[in-house]
Amino acid sequence: MTASDLIARARAGDDEAFRQLTEPHRRELHRHCYRMLGSFQDAEDVLQDTLLAAWRGLDRFQGRSSIRTWLYRIATNQCLNALRSAGRRPAKEWDVPEIEPPEPTRRGEVVWLEPYPDALLAPAIAMPLGPEARYEQAESISLAFITALQILPARQRAVLILREVLGYPAAEVADMLDSTVESVNSALKRARATLQRRLPSSTDADSPPSPASPAEQALVARFARAYESGDIDALVALLTDDVHISMPPMPLEYVGRDAVAGFYAALMSADRTYHMVPTRANSQPAFGTYLRSAIDGIRRGTGLLVLTLAGDRISAVTRFDNSVFPWFGLPRSLPHR
Repeated sequence: MTASDLIARARAGDDEAFRQLTEPHRRELHRHCYRMLGSFQDAEDVLQDTLLAAWRGLDRFQGRSSIRTWLYRIATNQCLNALRSAGRRPAKEWDVPEIEPPEPTRRGEVVWLEPYPDALLAPAIAMPLGPEARYEQAESISLAFITALQILPARQRAVLILREVLGYPAAEVADMLDSTVESVNSALKRARATLQRRLPSSTDADSPPSPASPAEQALVARFARAYESGDIDALVALLTDDVHISMPPMPLEYVGRDAVAGFYAALMSADRTYHMVPTRANSQPAFGTYLRSAIDGIRRGTGLLVLTLAGDRISAVTRFDNSVFPWFGLPRSLPHR
C-alpha cells in the first residue's frame, strides 16, 4: 500500500493506517526529541504529543514535503513548546549515605541530563540523512554532544540538529520553524561557534576505540576490575590527565586525576563492595553499579556509569542514578553471591 493510500485511510479514521504511516519514523523521532530535550523520559512524552498532533492534523498535510519531514516539523515545534513551558529543574543534593564527598572542582551548567539506551539505536545507521549532515550518528548521540546541545538556546539547538545532524537544507528548516533562511543561517553560525568552544577537539590519538573492539573491551574490563576491587591507583591509571566526573542531576563535577582520585577515595571507603553489570548508553560503554549490603548480602543498584573513551584511556565518567535502570533492562537488585 502506498503512502497516499495510507494517508487517505488514516484521514478517514483508520488508526492502523496511521500507525503504518508513522511507525517507520518513530525511533528516529524519539532520538530527535532526546537531542532537543536531553531527557529520555521527556522525549517519550513529547513523541506521544507529536503523534497525537499529527493524527489530529493529518487533514492539513498538503504533501509539499514527505511525511517524514512533516513529522520532524511537528516534533521540533513540540520540543520548542516543551522547552518554553518547562520550569528550571532543580539540582539534586548529594544523597549517598555515610559518604562525605570532597569539595568539587566546579558545578556543572547542565544538571538535567539522562542517558539513552543503545538498544534503541540499532536502526540509526539506516536513518536517511540529508547531504548537509556533518555529524556521524554515534557522535551525534554521545553524552558530550548532548550536553553541549543543552547549553544552546532552544531555537539554535533546533537549527543545528535539523541542519547538521539530519542534514536538512536551510530552506526546509526555515519552513519547519516558520522562519527565514537568513535567520536559520544566523542561528546556525552562532550555534556552531558555541559548540566549537564546548566540544573538545579530537585527534586520531584520542579517538575512542571502535565499539566492541578488543581494545575497547580490554579497557572497559580493566575499569570494571579496578572499580569492583576498590583499587584506586589502578582506576586512576586508566584516566586521562584532564578526566572529569559528572553526576546529573547532582551538579558536582571533579576535573583532573587528583580530584577524581580524591572523589573515588571517599566513595570507596567504609568497606563498600561494588558489582558491575555491563551495558551501553549513547554509543558508549556503560555499567550498572550495584553495592553489596553488609547486612543481607543483596547487591542493590546504585547508579549507571557511562564511560567516555579517548585512545587507550578514559576521559570522562558520567554517573546517573538508578531510576534509569528500567530503560536498560537492569534489575533493581542482584541476589546474594
